[in-house]
Amino acid sequence: MAIFIICERAVALRGDAIMPADLTDSVLQGKPLAGGPHSALGRIIQFSEKHPGDDDGAKAYARLEVIKMERGVSYLDMIYTGAPLIGLIGTVFGLLSAFAVIDPDTKMPDPAKFTESVGYALSATLIGLVVALVALVGNGYLQRRIDSQAARLDVLLERILSRAGKSRGQTAGKELLS
Repeated sequence: MAIFIICERAVALRGDAIMPADLTDSVLQGKPLAGGPHSALGRIIQFSEKHPGDDDGAKAYARLEVIKMERGVSYLDMIYTGAPLIGLIGTVFGLLSAFAVIDPDTKMPDPAKFTESVGYALSATLIGLVVALVALVGNGYLQRRIDSQAARLDVLLERILSRAGKSRGQTAGKELLS
């Protein structure tokens, strides 16, 4: 499950899916914006064009786009927290099984069954730790990626809003002159 979430979010957070280079360049260079619903930046541009003058609404919409980018990442928190605990349950179960094979007459365990049960206990610990480590590393990578994309979106949104404010000011100035 952790590997699926990591792979799916890594694909969903690729640069072109969030901020295509041509659209980013258009925003930064002040060129006409032609955003489509195929990227987060495109959807933000569409929202700001449909709701001119609503800067707070555009910022809230951009925050919703960031929340969409975070989808599923919270499950990685649960996985890397819970996997060692599940491994610990397996360890305790394996050790209980190991001590259950003690012969009541000799008070000694069957060596083959005892080592097999201890092996299961250690395997459960190892599997829990490996799953937790994969989820922890994946979560860290995805969080840094989301934070980076969100910061870049904030900068671009400010550019979009300042440009929209300037165009509204120019339109109002033309109306006063007429």
